Amino acid sequence: MPTLNWIGKDAVVNHHHQVPFHLLKDVPELSCSNPGSGNLIVQGDNLVALKALLPHYAGQVKCIYIDPPYNTGNENWVYNDNVNSPLIREWLGKVVGKEGETLDRHDRWLCMMYPRLALLRQFLRDDGVIFISIDDNEIQALRYVMDEIFGLDNFVTTIIWQKVYAPKNSAKHFSEDHDFIVVYAKNAEIWRPQLIPRGSKQDNAYKNLDNDSRGLWRADGMSARNPYSEGLYSITTPSGRVIPGPPKGRYWVYSEAKYKEMDSDKRIWWGKKGNNAPAVKRFLTEVKQGVVPQTLWPYDEVGHTQEGKKELVSIIDFSDSESVFITPKPMRLIERILQVSTSSGDLVLDSFAGSGTTRHATLKLNQDSPRSEHRRFILVEMEPRIAKDITAERVRRPAEGYKNAKGEKIDGLGGGFRFQSILRGTFHGEL
Repeated sequence: MPTLNWIGKDAVVNHHHQVPFHLLKDVPELSCSNPGSGNLIVQGDNLVALKALLPHYAGQVKCIYIDPPYNTGNENWVYNDNVNSPLIREWLGKVVGKEGETLDRHDRWLCMMYPRLALLRQFLRDDGVIFISIDDNEIQALRYVMDEIFGLDNFVTTIIWQKVYAPKNSAKHFSEDHDFIVVYAKNAEIWRPQLIPRGSKQDNAYKNLDNDSRGLWRADGMSARNPYSEGLYSITTPSGRVIPGPPKGRYWVYSEAKYKEMDSDKRIWWGKKGNNAPAVKRFLTEVKQGVVPQTLWPYDEVGHTQEGKKELVSIIDFSDSESVFITPKPMRLIERILQVSTSSGDLVLDSFAGSGTTRHATLKLNQDSPRSEHRRFILVEMEPRIAKDITAERVRRPAEGYKNAKGEKIDGLGGGFRFQSILRGTFHGEL
């Protein structure tokens, strides 16, 4: 299997083993409602925080979602791995400049991400899965690193999320309309995605043109490209027209005997005049009560960045425009991820919590299940100000109820959390 090498890799490949265990301390004044609900927000460097959480949650998380720095060259780097190598310590302790893409910048990103990804894998259940938001800056590096940590066979897919709804006329080359969401399973042979709940868009395709007593149906063509030894025969339509066989290069998907059986059961649609090529009637009552997830997620289904920003400013009172997150993820995007990856009672982890969208999305999904079966969450945010004023508040206000930016009262969705921070010093006891 091809692997990716970079300057400093040798110092970080096993660094997650060397990070000492720390204890976490409760911060009651920042906790919310019922702190014993199993939900947790941790403030601290996510590498240290993950190591502190590992003894308690290893092998228990069903879904991990992270939205790490995209490494665009325009952001301040505050992560410090405290790696002993002088080279890495120098790189990770500096601020990335705006000089554009350089090899050094990618090295720093890889050194920061590798030990965190290695730890995250240990949190997943055998049937668990991780979703990682990323863009073109590091998509190639991320894939190589994930292949190495999770295994090439456990790559599931790369989702394309349409993050904007209009082109940017100021673009130098192309207007970037999408981000990627890379998906890896702990064990791809075990993990399977949930179906997406059916909506009116899917159901509107079903009609009942012949008043069939079995209800609404839609017509599917009866030919396919896959070779089928019994899929070549002539068909006579109800109008008497003879169809010598399927279209060139295609085959009927049923044997002649099966086709005649279905026609007798009025499961073949010939068109209103009985002269069309045969189509199979798929009844709504017989289809799966959900839709298989696809890899293209348009903004009209899962939201866009402007939607995410509006959601955030409607909840959090920012002092000025510069303090608002530039590209927070919309709740509908995270809801889609949780819909395909979790069920009631599952544990969700986000170690780059930022604005807390992951928890807000779990709150919404939990409204459809009893409190005893609610999805639980763990959020980790490094920046103290963000963790206290944004992450925790983004979770607290929807839980307890609040007034939005328009002054409208929004009822609380329920659900509390414990707020913890990393206790100074290390723990060297038996685990």
